[in-house]
Amino acid sequence: MAQLLSVWAATLLGMRVLLCPDKFAGTLPAPEVAAAVAAGWRTVAEGDDLLIRPLADGGPGFVEVLAEALGGRRVPVRTVDPLGRPAAGEILLTTDGATAYLESAQACGLHLLASAERDPKTTTSYGLGLLVAAAVESGARTVVIGLGGSGTNDAGAGMLAALGVTPLDAAGAALPYGGAALAAAVALDGAPRLRGVRLVAATDVDNPLLGLHGASNVFGPQKGADRADVLLLDAALERFTAVLERDLPGCPAGLGTLPGGGAAGGIGAAILALGGGCESGIGLVTRATGLDAALDTADLVITGEGSFDHQSLRGKVVAGVAGAARDRGVPCVVVAGQVSTGRREAAAAGVTDAYSLVEHFGGEEGGGLSAAMSRPADGLRELGARLARQWSRR
Repeated sequence: MAQLLSVWAATLLGMRVLLCPDKFAGTLPAPEVAAAVAAGWRTVAEGDDLLIRPLADGGPGFVEVLAEALGGRRVPVRTVDPLGRPAAGEILLTTDGATAYLESAQACGLHLLASAERDPKTTTSYGLGLLVAAAVESGARTVVIGLGGSGTNDAGAGMLAALGVTPLDAAGAALPYGGAALAAAVALDGAPRLRGVRLVAATDVDNPLLGLHGASNVFGPQKGADRADVLLLDAALERFTAVLERDLPGCPAGLGTLPGGGAAGGIGAAILALGGGCESGIGLVTRATGLDAALDTADLVITGEGSFDHQSLRGKVVAGVAGAARDRGVPCVVVAGQVSTGRREAAAAGVTDAYSLVEHFGGEEGGGLSAAMSRPADGLRELGARLARQWSRR
């Protein structure tokens, strides 16, 4: 009898659906993705209980998501983009001022560059150093840096320069900005101006800095590097790593092989070299947003991102959410702009099903990709309604 009453009550009250997507890079931030899916769902099953928890893994949107979850104070900061042009950034200070959150993508983001400007041999992380310096000056004791979506591959050399540590060539001159110039690094000048602040890298990948699975080989091509560039950059970063290990006090040995060092074109390695640590970006956001408690009561989980591909299952939002849902025996559906992950691989990670905007718009004139990029909110609302018809008990 009790079991029958439970089933009856669940039917009467409707489903409890957790919406916890990442951003759709280049189109919609995570809160708008969640809102669009929710709007579509409610056209079919208005009485269902929808919990909205937008997420980020350290990449673009990291500060926005944390500000929504934690409150605190958002402080605008003038910085520069990967080519040294003025850019708008910000830091998020917790209510007590003890912790500052910022994201590398605001200063180093690939989205800040036109296609023809993407060249990791010359782009710099200097602007991120300006954001970190502002966080240090704010009085925070811990600075958490979201890493992801970068257009740089300079192992954080630009960031270090902005913080007072300048790479030098054999003549004692400061090196030009960019990853390629690090091939001439022989020494460091100055000391980091951190005032005892602890740095934490919130990473979306576990790749090391160097080698076949390192920053240059895995992510360089996405940032405009051809094969010759990749080889040049990996060698340059290897040389710079040796200089950091020798000349920067506290830099750990084996820096080039440490997990997370390859995040954001090697900015992760620079943070480790400064005595900082690495933390899972999705894990940090999960705790801040109370996602675990929401998962414990959900009947269905909907997550997503712009491109659901092989990288999605390596520490990114979808992997973290799907794994947590699987552990609780809760179905997890992914909505994405494009889906290229195999069903078997996705299922092993905890994904019940995946839906693509490109396929959803596939029958339209001009092709699904064009519509998915130009009308993502429309497509997500339509997919939300479709999911409600398939999953809701209403």
